[in-house]
Amino acid sequence: MKFVLLATVSSDGAKKLKQRGAAAAKKVKELGIKVEAVHYMNGPYDFVEVVDAPNAEAVLALSAWWAKGGYGGMVSMPAHDSAAMKRADSKAR
Repeated sequence: MKFVLLATVSSDGAKKLKQRGAAAAKKVKELGIKVEAVHYMNGPYDFVEVVDAPNAEAVLALSAWWAKGGYGGMVSMPAHDSAAMKRADSKAR
């Protein structure tokens, strides 16, 4: 299942750049999440990721881990491909 993650980095999280990156790579692997893309931004969010996760609970665990580690905050949203949109559209009639 694909998700879009919008993340912020706290001032403490910014100070832990090397530690944060290694710890996050370990955590996503542990949760069975595959990161497909990462893009850094200016604005209300610091970066966006597209991930493939085994389920929504894995993404929820990642979000809780991110916050508990003091790294910042995270918003997660399920992402659907065009085939899913077409199926949903056919049911919306």
